Amino acid sequence: MDFHSLCVMGLGYIGLPTASTFATHGMQVIGVDVNRRVVDVLRNGEIHIQEPGLRTLVQAAFRSGNLRVSDRAETAEAYILAVPTPIGDDKRADLSYVRAAAASIVPVLRPGALVVLESTSPPRTTVDILAPILQGSGLRAGEDFYLAYTPERVLPGQILRELIDNARVIGGVNPASAEAGRDLYAVFVKGEIILTDATTAEFVKLMENTYRDANIALANEFARLSERLGVDVWEAIDLANRHPRVSVLRPGPGVGGHCISVDPWFLVEAAPDLSPLIRQARLVNDGQPAWLVGQMEKAVGPLAGKTIAALGLAYKQDVDDLRESPAIEVVRLLVARGAQVRTYEPVAPSAAVEGAEAATSIEQALSGAEALVLLVDHQALRSLDPVVAGRSMKSRVAFDARGALPRAAWKTAGFQLHVLGAGEGNG
Repeated sequence: MDFHSLCVMGLGYIGLPTASTFATHGMQVIGVDVNRRVVDVLRNGEIHIQEPGLRTLVQAAFRSGNLRVSDRAETAEAYILAVPTPIGDDKRADLSYVRAAAASIVPVLRPGALVVLESTSPPRTTVDILAPILQGSGLRAGEDFYLAYTPERVLPGQILRELIDNARVIGGVNPASAEAGRDLYAVFVKGEIILTDATTAEFVKLMENTYRDANIALANEFARLSERLGVDVWEAIDLANRHPRVSVLRPGPGVGGHCISVDPWFLVEAAPDLSPLIRQARLVNDGQPAWLVGQMEKAVGPLAGKTIAALGLAYKQDVDDLRESPAIEVVRLLVARGAQVRTYEPVAPSAAVEGAEAATSIEQALSGAEALVLLVDHQALRSLDPVVAGRSMKSRVAFDARGALPRAAWKTAGFQLHVLGAGEGNG
């Protein structure tokens, strides 16, 4: 099939790059977001999210005349739903954005159109939830219109390259729908495009992130055990990974981002009786911020009244994405224990946490601090000079939750350095 017009619902980390990429490859694209601020920002030539190369891509898409933005869906030959699917406090998927986006398509859906869900969703969302809503148009999924699911598999910081180069799994409610999805993404995807059914495609995405979550949980448990046993987990991991069939991941303050910290719960929700391991991995990683704060209390005593510089708020290094960030949870816990916390996030300078002071520079964050904690190993923070840091601080105490600081240099500068997972005598 040949597609000439596309409506992308949701202009966030996935929707905006996807819409812009299709537009720069010759397709007429209407990008839709219900947030008027997002629409206004884009119409003014700016972008509301940070990603290397994205501003240039979006501007090129607008200049081509192929990209427009709006707050409502329009008739098109194809639709992509790239809206959020967060989890609630009950750890169940909130599909309200998917439902709303689907309902907004119903009045403009025409025979022969293709609808693709990209939002990460619990298994059977496409067939059990999306299809019935769209069939409110009077059209039948797989017969009068095509319906498919494809998961995004991109890494923040490399989204534009990976959108094009990564393999793409496309699952349809029937083979014809999967083939229509292939024809749409073949406009720009250079990686292999593999066809399957919609539920398998949903399951594949959840499997990928659950696999990573479980392995991170294992690394975090290794770090906890190392503290108890007096072992340096970083040395132990390096030695264990010399085995040709072992690749232990690195521990940290927890797991963040919209995918790995969320997706496993979709499988637990689908079959809680069959997923005890997946659930336990989530509990380990969700509990890591509290465990880190507990280790800090053991090292310096009660945190109430202490001034602490928390360095980094993003969920991973060198990105501005704060979604589900364990660093933010650590700051919240420090505040709850009465600490006076100053945060500094070099990649997202406007980031803030309620109850903490947001510093505009690392010097401001460190000034008079009794301790610092490295929560995100941004390059700008890894390269912090300990001598300079020590001059600004009241006490030379540092906690490294990422295993990123050069230990010898910090100790030479007179710091009492505590490294996550480095048992007593190994800091």
